[in-house]
Amino acid sequence: MAKVWNVGVVGCGIGRSHIFEGYATQPDKFRTAAICDLDEARLASVGDEFGVPVRTRSFDELLAMPEIDIVDICTPPSLHVPQALAALAAGKQVICEKPLAGSLAEADRLLAAEAQSRGRVLPIFQYRFGDGLQKAKRILDLGLAGKPYVATVETAWSRKPAYYTVPWRGRWDTELGGVLVGHSIHLHDLMCYFMGPIASVFGRVATRVNAIEVEDCAAASLLMESGALVTLSATLGSQKEISRLRFCFENVTFESSLAPYAPGDAPWEIIPASPEIGARIDEVLADWEFVPSRFHGLMQAYHAALESGGPLPVTLPDARRSLELITALYHSNETGQPVSLPLGADHPKYHGWRPSTVQPAS
Repeated sequence: MAKVWNVGVVGCGIGRSHIFEGYATQPDKFRTAAICDLDEARLASVGDEFGVPVRTRSFDELLAMPEIDIVDICTPPSLHVPQALAALAAGKQVICEKPLAGSLAEADRLLAAEAQSRGRVLPIFQYRFGDGLQKAKRILDLGLAGKPYVATVETAWSRKPAYYTVPWRGRWDTELGGVLVGHSIHLHDLMCYFMGPIASVFGRVATRVNAIEVEDCAAASLLMESGALVTLSATLGSQKEISRLRFCFENVTFESSLAPYAPGDAPWEIIPASPEIGARIDEVLADWEFVPSRFHGLMQAYHAALESGGPLPVTLPDARRSLELITALYHSNETGQPVSLPLGADHPKYHGWRPSTVQPAS
């Protein structure tokens, strides 16, 4: 019989979504055994909603609980690295919300710590899961798509001034960046999930929607190692919220749904280049089993990896790759030049992508 893993959730804002979608829906796999939050009212509300037996305001107290198998970190971004390192040191499995870290140096520190730890780190990229996206990924993984040509990725969301009344949002010190770090990071991960490694990045960022320190608009042009070309655009000022991915390959074109916060869900449009390719696609999908969306699908795959000891559905190298793209985009914007990847310890922004000159929020 599979183990039911005890989870301690730290941060009950986005942490509530983890519980609601990922754990409460799968009681045969997970049990939310404890929650931690500095806000007493939120701690009580989420604890009562899901019947969580242990509630604490102390992260150290949660780490010391021997019954906790997994520490799920859903705190503001500036806390992710120290809390993940502490959880690994305590012998826990670790889940960490995006962005994993505030620099490539911090990501490499986590990689080194994981290599010496009993536990592993699952970075959160829940948008990888959904029935439409995973069907497309199977076709790609089986080699039916052929040579990649181009991709377009649009993150067109809306964040109004009320969103930034939360004190840590919109500030370099606490949110670590803007739309690139906290929003479009999801779709940019999916782009790499489908298109592979990046060779070169040219990007621009701007703050045009809200009076904040960090950027809320971005656009970029990428050259992939395969030779494929990719365009990215992101804004928090769209009057209609959508997430759109379009991948054009030699044998098939994939286009996502437009659901802003569940782009992996069906329907995805899968357009074969010929009836013969279409027949082969139908054949490989004949035994398809439904893949749940977002946190449900991610945690289902995570449980399977915990039980088998196999690869996690999202890894620290995956998260580092997303941070490498962010670093390159900020550096390209600052220098006005394309940036070649990969980026190592000799890169000027290896220890942080924060611009050299930052104007404080007005």
